[in-house]
Amino acid sequence: MTTSISSSSRLPVLIVAALVVLALLIVFAVKFAPASSSPESAYWLHFEGTHGPGEGKHIVLVSGDEEYRSEEACPMLAKILSQHHGFDCTVLFAINPENDLIDPNFQHNIPGLEALDSADLMILFTRFRGLPDEQMKHIVDYVNAGKPIIGLRTSTHAFNFADDFETSYRDWTWTSKDWPGGFGQQILGDTWVSHHGKHKHEATRAVIEEANAENAVLKGVEDVFGPTDVYGINKLPDSATILLRGQVLSGMEPDSPPVEGEKNDPMMPIAWLKPYTAPDSGKEGQVFCTTMGASIDLESEDLRRLIVNAAYYLTGLESKISAEADVELVDPFEPSFYGFQKAEGYWQHRGLVPADFALGSVPPKEEPMPEPAKKEQQ
Repeated sequence: MTTSISSSSRLPVLIVAALVVLALLIVFAVKFAPASSSPESAYWLHFEGTHGPGEGKHIVLVSGDEEYRSEEACPMLAKILSQHHGFDCTVLFAINPENDLIDPNFQHNIPGLEALDSADLMILFTRFRGLPDEQMKHIVDYVNAGKPIIGLRTSTHAFNFADDFETSYRDWTWTSKDWPGGFGQQILGDTWVSHHGKHKHEATRAVIEEANAENAVLKGVEDVFGPTDVYGINKLPDSATILLRGQVLSGMEPDSPPVEGEKNDPMMPIAWLKPYTAPDSGKEGQVFCTTMGASIDLESEDLRRLIVNAAYYLTGLESKISAEADVELVDPFEPSFYGFQKAEGYWQHRGLVPADFALGSVPPKEEPMPEPAKKEQQ
């Protein structure tokens, strides 16, 4: 005898099956979501770490400079650190509160710095920021906890508090006299000094410091070139371990020969490790600093490897550093050439938001600003 099942009796089964499929889709979407689900995540990005040595550790990358495109560099590095090495990564941006757009020219707002309260490593790439106390406090507390820091390019002059700017942290400014050289000199090793190489004319070739060539941070690092110039450094303390020096080149290409004369005799340090003592707590911490790091510099695979190695070193994973560390780009990366963008309304015209740098996303290419309308002659 054949038994048939009526359509009405099959309905509950179909409903249950549909609900199961829906639940699986939701789980999949949450698991592989590229950006943070934080309430204010429109202002920053969060990349969940995959499997890797960095699993369970949290890195906060703080961008905010007007010239060297840290808003491009930091998300790219965060993708590598999270997707290839397992670190949870949060990326913060300079945001203009008038339009909620990324605006490196607005020096007084980096939302989300409270992420540093749970961070295992801060990667700082800011320039002349004058942050309000409620934001700056998180950076100061992080340093006073003696936690590790990676400083990139302009982080030697990360903060600048004008005389008429109300702040509790004026000593942290790059020109401080009471805490000489401020954060840059006291924590990272030096403050802003000079363009030692001719800006936009003399690029940089890294040369390994032979005395420290076996340092773990240099594993697999052999070929580092960047179109940015060598910075002047003159107050780096003896406690610093110099890893790379910068050979000033006579042009802007990787095969440009070095300049002759005093600029390369001696060559300036461009990457080092250094211990620091926190200003208020007296706790001891450690930094890695490089005066390279513009987004266009990071086309260099070995410069990316240097920074990834430093992240391992500073988070207690020195034994896991590999000369073959995966530093392949996660998403296409088309860095802008460095330079100031002073045209009024430029960043509003770009219209960039943090989501433009999310996993699987490539920010829109820079387009020329429209010419202002010409006034008719009377």
